Amino acid sequence: MKIRASTVRLLLLAVSPLLTDCSSSASKTAAKPAAAAASTVGTTTAKSKVADKAGPTKGAAKDEEVDEYATTTADVSDPLQPLNRATFWVNDKLYTLIFRPISKGYELILPRPVRKGIDNAFENVKYPVRVVNCTLQGKFKRAGQETGKFVVNTVGGVGGIFRPAEKIPALANLPDEDTAQTFGKWGIPSGPYLVLPLLGPSSLRDTVGLAGDYALNPVNWPYLYWYGSRSKHDWVVAPPSANTLRALPAQINRYDSITKEAVDPYLSARSAYSQSRAEAIKK
Repeated sequence: MKIRASTVRLLLLAVSPLLTDCSSSASKTAAKPAAAAASTVGTTTAKSKVADKAGPTKGAAKDEEVDEYATTTADVSDPLQPLNRATFWVNDKLYTLIFRPISKGYELILPRPVRKGIDNAFENVKYPVRVVNCTLQGKFKRAGQETGKFVVNTVGGVGGIFRPAEKIPALANLPDEDTAQTFGKWGIPSGPYLVLPLLGPSSLRDTVGLAGDYALNPVNWPYLYWYGSRSKHDWVVAPPSANTLRALPAQINRYDSITKEAVDPYLSARSAYSQSRAEAIKK
């Protein structure tokens, strides 16, 4: 039983960095780029299907749509595509067989208001990730806004369970910031596209950025502090695991919206991710 428990813990902790630090889909701001990208790909693929059914008379329109689809994905460096596609396939099976059922169970057990409060609290705790990266990018005004937002939500929102700062125009809808965005602002190229086991779409730059986000997120500090110690405490595993669980529904829903109707789900996910990251760096 000890072996099984430790295996489950390691699995959840392996997923935590992405779901903890890159789960921007919990906020409307970060969801927009991915939704726009998914919409673009979905519209393109849908039109391509219609062109297929239309026959030779619509051949020109079909070629135009296919060219448009190729254009949206051709600018992504993907030298490891065979390996990435294999990892993508494995991830898809894991999402379908393991994580989607867990996500549905979580949604079934906890009502939406409770889940929303949990999401708010975990996002509020990520304040160091946002404020440090705002500062590193020279966005000092944004860093001040993030500080004000954190104080208002922590004090007036009962530890961040509620978000009263969203009712203050100067503090509402602030774009998320992370370490990979900071690297992008510094001019560091994204590098080759990568599909990470369990974690999904990424790039070489964003993968390195995950380590920074993980270290800056207070949710992970107990585990980082006690890791390797002789003392074993279940409480150090609970926060990252709970954070992974609460982020699953948003991640699974986002994945489904991007890949469900796509002719090539791999290319759709790659395009959506690349576009969303490019848009995030510009903000």
